[in-house]
Amino acid sequence: MLYAIIGEDVDDSLEARHRARPDHLARIEALRDEGRLLLAGPFPAVDGSDPGEAGFTGSLIVAEFESLAQAREWADADPYMGAGVYSQVSVKPFKKVLP
Repeated sequence: MLYAIIGEDVDDSLEARHRARPDHLARIEALRDEGRLLLAGPFPAVDGSDPGEAGFTGSLIVAEFESLAQAREWADADPYMGAGVYSQVSVKPFKKVLP
């Protein structure tokens, strides 16, 4: 089943994001390589694709996992959690309808 993983950033998370990004991306790329990733990306803090120093307010990953517990375990092990980027992470079942 698909699950939406929604991470919400702490204030001023940009520096911590930069430090943890290579490890964070490696885990997402592994999901992609396994054919389990539907989409992933950050929420810019301003209305634009490159927020510059404004940074980001969080991230969204939609990927396939065997269970909610497995999706939660994967999310809890994200390098952004360990680096203090996220203040909280929600994991919810997701039903793709379109396209």
